[in-house]
Amino acid sequence: MDFAELVLSSTEVGSTRSRKAKTDALAAVLAATPTTEIGPAAALLAGAPRQGKVGVGWAALRDIRAAMDGVERAGAPVSVTEVDEMFTDLGDVRGSGSTARRRSIIEAVMRRLDPSERDVLQAMILGDLGQGALESLVVDGLAKATTIPAAVVRRAHMLSGDLASTATIAALEGRAGLEAVTLRIGRGVLPMLASTAESVTAALEVTGPASIEQKLDGARIQAHRTRDGEITIYTRNLNDVTQRLASVVAVVASLPGTSLVLDGEVLGLDPDGRPRAFQDTMSSFGSEEDDGRPDARGPAMVPFFFDILHRDGQDLIDHPLSDRLTQLEAVAGPHRLGAISTDDPATAEAFTADTLAAGHEGVMVKALGSTYDAGRRGKSWQKVKPVHTLDLVVLGVEWGHGRRTGWLSNLHLGARDPEEPGRFVMVGKTFKGLTDELLAWQTAALLDLALDPSQRTPEDGWVVPVRPELVVEIALDGAQRSTTYPGGVALRFARVRGYRTDKAVADADDLDAIRALLA
Repeated sequence: MDFAELVLSSTEVGSTRSRKAKTDALAAVLAATPTTEIGPAAALLAGAPRQGKVGVGWAALRDIRAAMDGVERAGAPVSVTEVDEMFTDLGDVRGSGSTARRRSIIEAVMRRLDPSERDVLQAMILGDLGQGALESLVVDGLAKATTIPAAVVRRAHMLSGDLASTATIAALEGRAGLEAVTLRIGRGVLPMLASTAESVTAALEVTGPASIEQKLDGARIQAHRTRDGEITIYTRNLNDVTQRLASVVAVVASLPGTSLVLDGEVLGLDPDGRPRAFQDTMSSFGSEEDDGRPDARGPAMVPFFFDILHRDGQDLIDHPLSDRLTQLEAVAGPHRLGAISTDDPATAEAFTADTLAAGHEGVMVKALGSTYDAGRRGKSWQKVKPVHTLDLVVLGVEWGHGRRTGWLSNLHLGARDPEEPGRFVMVGKTFKGLTDELLAWQTAALLDLALDPSQRTPEDGWVVPVRPELVVEIALDGAQRSTTYPGGVALRFARVRGYRTDKAVADADDLDAIRALLA
């Protein structure tokens, strides 16, 4: 298949706000894609090439595009396979001369594209396709293209953690092949996600009898241990961080039994056991090594597990949560997250008060009869944060003044548009809660994300629009109606709690979460 056909489909997807229309467009192009190319095509349509990041940034692409200004397409059309091979080649480049080699690889493909196709390829390289085709939409499009029930496709995608392989199996082996996909120890599983509830009482009205669990201000992890004792630790985005979390590896190695897959959080703790701020946890989480001791690098990194997906040869994802928690208690013991099981609102509210007093950010309310399901946020798991916090996306930033001169300071904050996946709507600004250390970090990070890479100083423009790739956790007192912002709502007394580098923008809160805070 010609890459140009994917470009046309991507353009069509980006031109509509209708989820159904996006799904139909994706289904049409995937149905026409040869089985040998459907895996790479699905990944490219989601804006996430199967090879992941390939070490090419804005500056390099700007130079390549500048060299091609006015250059007409030359040569045969580029196929999807050739684009996929380009990403593989880019990922394989190492050592001296790598910059020139990557440029040569990209130029060889771009010379055979027209300008609009070059734009789309550039966006795919940067992971900034921005046409609203998130993985969940491509999964639904794949289901329609192959006439396989969406639930079957979503489950296989959850268990494989890989869109390209899910698409290939669907095309080559059909429903039977997808139903044969099982949990494999050592391969990341897409995590189950939660929706938001106003209160514990409101959540219990939906869930019925539930596990009420401490909601830690940490980083989500998934721990795998094979029968041979090999341990792998993944983030919520399924990045392998085993080498960074030696203390977590040691804990997982010490647990009873043989093979395990555990879902949990890693949290930085002070010597007295109090939780540290999220940014402190992430500082240690991102270090090259962690020996589990609080020192100059940061707090001790301690895992707390709240679910178990596999134990000693038995997959548990289809078991009710009540059974999974019984098995988790037998395995994790002191490393199990604090929780109670109840359907009594007064008991749940008392537990919530104790959790907040201990320095945690809220609770999770999980239906005891629920199975483990990744994908769209359902009502089986609900998060309750009495201290309002939102995960928002940075859309732009303003240069500071006074003592903040030379730093990017005032953040432009966006929420996901619930009606148009991949689109963000501005809901407010804030410069509060930023330490000097965080100001320095965000200045460097946001300049790298500037839509105009030449915009490096206030003289180039007071406001710096950026690619929507960074999630920041915002504390706020509530929301109010607004005629200033397009979503009709604005944040009240917003302040930065820390950047959520462990979260993808698809995990950010949407406008409905903010509207729910309106008085």
